[in-house]
Amino acid sequence: MPMWLAFLPIVLLIVSLTWNVLFVYGDDALSGSSQMVIMLVAGVTALIGLVRGVTWAHIQERIVATISNAMPSILILLLVGALASIWLLSGTVPTLVYYGLKLLNPAIFLVACCVACALTSVMSGSSWSTAATIGVAMVAVGRALEIPDGLIGGAIISGSYFGDKISPLSDTTNLAAAVTETPVFDHIRYLLFTTGPSIIISLILFTVIGLNLETSGSAVDVSQELAVIQETFNITIWLLIPPVVVLTMITKKVPAIPSLFAGIVVGAICAVFFQQPLLNSLSAGMTGSPLLSGHLNGFFDPSTQYILMMDTLYKGVDVPTSLPMLSELFSASGMKGMLGTVWLIIAAMAFGGVMDACGNLARIMESVKGLVRGFFSLIACTTGTCLVTNLSTSDQYIAVAIPGRMYADLYKEKGYASENLSRTLEDTGTVTSVLIPWNTCGAYHASVLGIGTLTYLPYCFFNLLSPFMTLLFAWFMIKIKRTHQPAVDASNSNIA
Repeated sequence: MPMWLAFLPIVLLIVSLTWNVLFVYGDDALSGSSQMVIMLVAGVTALIGLVRGVTWAHIQERIVATISNAMPSILILLLVGALASIWLLSGTVPTLVYYGLKLLNPAIFLVACCVACALTSVMSGSSWSTAATIGVAMVAVGRALEIPDGLIGGAIISGSYFGDKISPLSDTTNLAAAVTETPVFDHIRYLLFTTGPSIIISLILFTVIGLNLETSGSAVDVSQELAVIQETFNITIWLLIPPVVVLTMITKKVPAIPSLFAGIVVGAICAVFFQQPLLNSLSAGMTGSPLLSGHLNGFFDPSTQYILMMDTLYKGVDVPTSLPMLSELFSASGMKGMLGTVWLIIAAMAFGGVMDACGNLARIMESVKGLVRGFFSLIACTTGTCLVTNLSTSDQYIAVAIPGRMYADLYKEKGYASENLSRTLEDTGTVTSVLIPWNTCGAYHASVLGIGTLTYLPYCFFNLLSPFMTLLFAWFMIKIKRTHQPAVDASNSNIA
């Protein structure tokens, strides 16, 4: 296959999506137009493959296999939609907002948010779970403090991805270690050399921005917001039980799906026990079952409240307040609100399957190897390959696994330890995935946080700095571990 033909679908995809997002739909592109663009480009790629002799049976097999790999992510996404809604109804999210408003102010919010998300992500091993739990609460607090959405999203994602990368519980951290045959704790220790400076610089930037925000901490009066939250919800420390349960289960290495499901169940129980006035108010006017209506001395109507719970889980809930800002804040879309993102993931993974089946990815990877001359070019090619894979296959796991398998032998041949490769995979393949609107990570975080990918992208300082930090370390040969010195590579320079 000619190289231009192998690259043609990627060029078409990038150009089409860029035009679609920047010049037509903007942040609304994820509501359907981007999905259609990806499916159309996948169709063109499949047509080219059919003309070149690839059978449709093979293409379909690879599409199904690729989408199958994304099913856990899709299930997590649906559960997160239900979790966010039930935690709103139970008062868990309002409680976090309430205490956050009392403790935080604009001057320290961004730094505190980044650190809190980093610690949560280290314990949970998941940037996705972090965004769905403490991240959602931080968005609510930040908006109440009048912090711009882009800065809130940047702080959440920077902290979440730093914590994810240095956590031994992280799936991508273990994947990068596995595909490069690197002991996971050796990988994490080596990764700290680049992630450490990146997160420190990020925290400094967030500090400077926070101190220069127009709404200083002392000038923000949130007494009205606090009073309205207390009027609408029963605020109690017991409502922190749901996130504690979820984080504890994930820390104990319980898989994400059962952990999130447990969080939903505990959230529903908290709603029944702590938010009866709110439930009765939202249930007013709903038609319950005549068989159940009026039981339990009017404490609650089981029929209407069952309907309310189910509606909350699958189509969300809106809690009205006397403040329009809080009414908008206390709104969630349930599982139904995640269907657009699920559609995007399926379309993106289908495109990756077609690219794989038609041999485009294999041809691109083969040609890249010829560009390697010395260590810096080796790291640069790995970085570029991870970015291209992220852009074309729309999945961080593929952006780690494919370059990892592709370059492993080349690093050994050049005498460089596998830690160099595993670190580069994480610094480029994993952390940049959230910056791409049509990538599963970018779509997920935009959907969960309610902040467009292009809105938070300029402020994801950690994610933007990480690839440059890897290249900087490679150029100056800082902390580069070698296994041996090949005869053909006697120099330790950037050119060798």
